[in-house]
Amino acid sequence: MIQLGYFTMDTPDIGKAKAFYSAVFGWTFDPVASSPTYAHVAGSNPPFGFTKVERAREFPHLYFRVEDVEAACKRVTELGGKSAVPSDSATGRSVVVSDDQGVSFSLWQPAAGF
Repeated sequence: MIQLGYFTMDTPDIGKAKAFYSAVFGWTFDPVASSPTYAHVAGSNPPFGFTKVERAREFPHLYFRVEDVEAACKRVTELGGKSAVPSDSATGRSVVVSDDQGVSFSLWQPAAGF
């Protein structure tokens, strides 16, 4: 069964998002897993954070955990969806895809230890 691996919420201002959500929910942010363009919510399950963008979406972006990003991308396109080119980060390999109706989501193949 495929599970939600993590998700992100867009924000034009990381500092304001951290202040707002800390005040509303008491969230803290992991400085090691964060950067100037990403704020990782400490201890979240599933893991998530805020991504700095110019224009925020009004909904979270979901990353579904998969065993093999390339195989999952192939299946998406076989079913009429679209796939961007996968990219690597310290947390693993991910890619933005869309279904056959144009709804986007991401696939995430975690790095060892995630």
